[in-house]
Amino acid sequence: MTSQALARYWDKRDFSVTAEPRGQQVAEAQGWTFVIQKHAASHLHYDFRLELGGVLVSWAVPKGPSFDPSDKRMAIHVEDHPLSYGDFEGTIPPKQYGAGTVIVWDKGRWEPVGDPQKGLAQGKLVFALHGQKLAGLWELVKIAKPGDRQEAWLLFKKRDEFARPRSEYDVVTALPDSVIAKPIKAPSTASLPATLAPQLATLATGVPATGRWLFELKFDGYRLMTRIEHGQARLITRGGHDWSDKMPALVQSIERMGIQSAWLDGEIVVLGDDGAPHFNALQSAFTHHTRTDQIIYFLFDMPFLNGQDLRPSPLEARRQQLKALIDAKGCEPIRFSADFEADPASILQSACQLKMEGVIAKRADAPYTSGRSDTWLKLKCKQRQEFVVCGYTDRSDGSAQVGSLLLGVHDGKGPLISVGSVGTGWSAQEARDLKAALAKRHSAQAPFAAGVAKPGRWSRRVLGSERWVKPTLVAEVEFAEWTTDGQIRQASYVALRSDKPAKAIVREVAKTVGESAAMPASSASTTFGKVKVSHGERVIDPASGTTKLALVRYYESVADWILPHLKGRPCSLVRGPEGVGGQLFFQKHGGTIGIPGIPGIRELDPALWPDHEALLEVPSVSALLSAAQMNVIEFHTWNSRSRHINKPDRMVFDLDPGEGTSWAHVQEAAMLVRSFLTELGLASWLKTSGGKGLHVVVPLTPRLTADTVKAFSKVIVQHLATTIPTRFVAKSGPANRVGKLFVDYLRNGHGATTAAAFSARARPGLGVSMPVAWDELPTLKSGADWTVATARDRLSFQAEDPWADYWTHKQTLSGAMKALGFKPSPAGST
Repeated sequence: MTSQALARYWDKRDFSVTAEPRGQQVAEAQGWTFVIQKHAASHLHYDFRLELGGVLVSWAVPKGPSFDPSDKRMAIHVEDHPLSYGDFEGTIPPKQYGAGTVIVWDKGRWEPVGDPQKGLAQGKLVFALHGQKLAGLWELVKIAKPGDRQEAWLLFKKRDEFARPRSEYDVVTALPDSVIAKPIKAPSTASLPATLAPQLATLATGVPATGRWLFELKFDGYRLMTRIEHGQARLITRGGHDWSDKMPALVQSIERMGIQSAWLDGEIVVLGDDGAPHFNALQSAFTHHTRTDQIIYFLFDMPFLNGQDLRPSPLEARRQQLKALIDAKGCEPIRFSADFEADPASILQSACQLKMEGVIAKRADAPYTSGRSDTWLKLKCKQRQEFVVCGYTDRSDGSAQVGSLLLGVHDGKGPLISVGSVGTGWSAQEARDLKAALAKRHSAQAPFAAGVAKPGRWSRRVLGSERWVKPTLVAEVEFAEWTTDGQIRQASYVALRSDKPAKAIVREVAKTVGESAAMPASSASTTFGKVKVSHGERVIDPASGTTKLALVRYYESVADWILPHLKGRPCSLVRGPEGVGGQLFFQKHGGTIGIPGIPGIRELDPALWPDHEALLEVPSVSALLSAAQMNVIEFHTWNSRSRHINKPDRMVFDLDPGEGTSWAHVQEAAMLVRSFLTELGLASWLKTSGGKGLHVVVPLTPRLTADTVKAFSKVIVQHLATTIPTRFVAKSGPANRVGKLFVDYLRNGHGATTAAAFSARARPGLGVSMPVAWDELPTLKSGADWTVATARDRLSFQAEDPWADYWTHKQTLSGAMKALGFKPSPAGST
């Protein structure tokens, strides 16, 4: 690289002001890295950068990349950037070139097709991307004409196995956040544990729709931990046995990495000619000791490293450190277990097509926890688990081969129960070896406390033909299903397992964890978890062109943020079957119009509201998306929760500007309300309404009745109107509010509702009610500063949650009431 390559980059920036790296001259050695930075400048765009010739050749892509080959995205060729810019995240100060916030949206490696320098010069670049979000073949084509002020190109996806219609998958909406782990506390210093139990995955029916999940292929091998102390490695099985002597070559390879102390976690496999792990080949490698050099060790976690306890760190951070270590010092047979961040249904389908056992889903932000957890989930292509071998039958021809194995599992930590038999899946030699091994373990009686299950119609076993053995061997078996009486059907033998003790074998039951996205055979274009969206292409807001599908995608993307404001709280729904411009109606009760996934709140005090219909609650991701599918645009919540239905846990002031009231007046009013509340000893939080005004929210300990809270909020508003009559009025109605602002206290009445934080509003533009920090107030431009199209991007760039302390803040109205001389009625408090 020459200094001339970065001249334009340097000329545009004042490095005494901006934190962007200046960059230094680097060698010509090609690293083939790429990075895409999401840049909230005057207009949100995506900076697409390819390492070439010692710099990052860069394009600004306003709409971001798309996996849909029909989406030809404009890409403006801009100045080259230094390679060090690829890790830059932060805020470029005002008045600087590109002022705004930058995050690393994707990064990885790229492979040019043909000569990239020649392609760049001729205006056509074809390349493959291997990123955390983008993959497959892509193309950049120059469309600028001589004399154009800007050098315009087009970026688009080539048609390959990674291409997907945007109606099915919009990557910039589905994956809006940074791929760089959030800053975490430094790992704690700790001595190396003598033993460490591995983290285990829970068999699940699907993956929760909330949070970021990483997916790894489920290897068909043996789990193996490595303990390294003073540079010496020991290989420990899941059961705690030392297998170092069985794999001396692997021990030497690990020790050559130069690690002083660590615990490493992974799986050993033997790969077949098809490149897939084969369990029988792994067992054969141990049977014939000379073949253990064929074993591959896939590492996927690192709980300890060189005196640091990494277990509390997020999985993503641990894996980044592990990958860097393997890339720098690793060698065969040690490999990194790659992960994929994408649609779980597609990943599972691909794994099954590759004849893999399934996938492991891991929560990206989760710590390492010994034992079974819900942050590691296993999704299997077929039902498969270990069983205790409790007996066998002979073949009818009297040969030395076993006829079938009689199987059992432990009832929890209790006795063995019979679950059926398996009579196929082995070779002739394996059948002979099995019979020889079992004959040495003869037992006079069956080990089942509840007796032996009768053979089903699919079993070759005949009652009375059983030969029982001591239940010490473990067999892995693949089968079609469990019958209603607890027997396995259509079973096929896989192998014996020596890495798991028989006493630990229980029936695995697939668990639904949280609101799981089910694993369909193929991902429907408009299916979110268990919710299928109909007529997703219908435009619900002509002003912005937003479709119903886009609204559902928005609510899916903010589920982690909005659900804490909805769970356990009565909710009214604003439905718009004809969109924003059509008729809107409130729905407070289920009535005759069912909304799947939204249960009614049944525990209402009859003395408060006799014979009242059950109210609605939105407690889960599926409920949220089901509501959006049923044309719900807005979510409005009560100030109380169902368990304290008449005792509010918040007080809300809605700053509602009248005709002719300027936005500056609204901002000033919000600060005055906050100041007065502070004088009364009450902390308050701010959010935009998504419409014309602002909401000031005061959290409360639920002690007083709604009538008392409403009466006191009215006193506060009347005090403001009396003290500052030029700014506030205490009466609603358009005639009273001309040029003034009505602080609406009526939302504090029993059964009154307020638009929930992160809810869209059924108005042109689809504004969103957004929680903000008080110091952001001067920068707000309206109560609808964020819309369905832009709200999720704010959360991507948000350094911290401005309402983080809201949930734990404890306060009552006692002091404030005393200060204003307000006395609640005897029935107004507990």
